[in-house]
Amino acid sequence: MPLVIDVSILIINYKCPDLTIAAIRSVREWTRRVSYEVIVVDNESQDDSRERVLAAEPAITWIDMGYNAGFARANNRAIREASGRYYLLLNADTLLCSDVIDESVRRMDAEPELTASAPLQLHEDGTRHPFYRSFAEFRRVFYIVPIRFQGFVEKCLPATQYADPRQHDWLVGAFMLVRREAAEKAGLLDESFFMYGEDVEWSYRLGKTGKLVYFEDLGFIHLTNDSPFRRKDVSYVNRFNTQMQVSNLLWLRKQYGRGAYLVVMLNYLILAPVFLGWKMTVNLLKGKSPFRDLDNQLRFARRVRVLLHYFWPTWTNKPGFYRIKPEENIA
Repeated sequence: MPLVIDVSILIINYKCPDLTIAAIRSVREWTRRVSYEVIVVDNESQDDSRERVLAAEPAITWIDMGYNAGFARANNRAIREASGRYYLLLNADTLLCSDVIDESVRRMDAEPELTASAPLQLHEDGTRHPFYRSFAEFRRVFYIVPIRFQGFVEKCLPATQYADPRQHDWLVGAFMLVRREAAEKAGLLDESFFMYGEDVEWSYRLGKTGKLVYFEDLGFIHLTNDSPFRRKDVSYVNRFNTQMQVSNLLWLRKQYGRGAYLVVMLNYLILAPVFLGWKMTVNLLKGKSPFRDLDNQLRFARRVRVLLHYFWPTWTNKPGFYRIKPEENIA
C-alpha cells in the first residue's frame, strides 16, 4: 500500500500535557502544505496527560509505553506505527513560529541526497541557541582541563570539514526530520540509551546514508526555560547531569571505542581528588576550615562514582538500558 502521508510527527510526553498540547497546536497553525499525522507516546506519566491531550487534540494517535522508556525506545515505538515519508522527531517543549515543516519537506524533496535536516533552535525572543556542529566539538566538552590546555584538546580533536556549508556531523533531536528510507538503512535509534546521546549516535549512522544538514534560515522555538527537564545549577566542572554523562560516555564508547572512553574516564578520576585538594588548600590559605564550601567538589566526586558504576557495562559495550537509578541522580 503506497504511503500517502508526508510527515509522521513523533512527540514524547512525560508529565507535560500543557507543553504537548501547545506543540501540537503550533503544528496545526503553521503546517498547511504537507500532509501529516501526529503520534504521541506517553512514558508512563501517571497523571491526566492522556485525557487532557486527547480532549484538546482528538485526531492524534496516542500510545502508552507502560513504563518510562526514555527518548530512543519511545520514538522507535512511534516510528513502527508511522506511515509518513518522513519522520519528524519533535520535542514536547517546542513551538513552531513559521512554516518550517512545510519548507523543510519541500527542500528535502528537492534534494534526494539529504538524509535528515533540522532548523535552528531559537529562544522565545528569537535569538539562537548555541549548538555543536561536529562530533569533535561535542567531544571536546567532555574534557575538564585548565583553560590553557583547551587549545591542545581542540588540536587533538579537529572538526569535520564539508564542502556543503549546511552539512554537519549531527542534528539535535528536538526537531529532526529524517527520510524514511534512510532510517530503514541506518536502523532505528539505539535502545540502550535512556535519554541524551541517542540523537548523536543515530546521526552517526544516518550520516553514512547521506547528508545531514541544518537550514540556518529556518527556526523553531525551544522552551528551555519552561522545560521541566533542564538543569540550572551548572558549573565548569559540574557541566553535565549524571544521566546525561552516562549516555554521553556510552555514545563515545560505541562510536570511538575503548581508548577514547578510557581517556575521558581517566580525566575525571584524576580531576576528582585534585579538585577537592585544591579547594581544601585554598580554604587553609584563607584561614578557613579545609572542609568548608566543598559542595561543588563533592558533587563532582559523587558523579564520578556513579560513572564508575557503569564503567564495566560501557567498557564491554554490553547491551542494556542505561538508565540511572533515582539515587544516582546527583543534584
